[in-house]
Amino acid sequence: MSTLTIRLPDDTALRLKSLARSRKLSVNKLIEELSAQAITAFDVEMQFKTLAASGNSQQALAILDRLDGGK
Repeated sequence: MSTLTIRLPDDTALRLKSLARSRKLSVNKLIEELSAQAITAFDVEMQFKTLAASGNSQQALAILDRLDGGK
């Protein structure tokens, strides 16, 4: 596991602490969960762009449909 030091504005840090407390998580665990969500969103975006570049519109539309919850 790695250690990462980040600098945040004081008000952002306070809001993150408050959010973590409201979810009964440590700030570390909250950042871990938010990071995982961001990475997942990025991976889906890259997969979509790769499919779009290959010209496979059916696969791209299928991904969009899944993201939309099948609506």
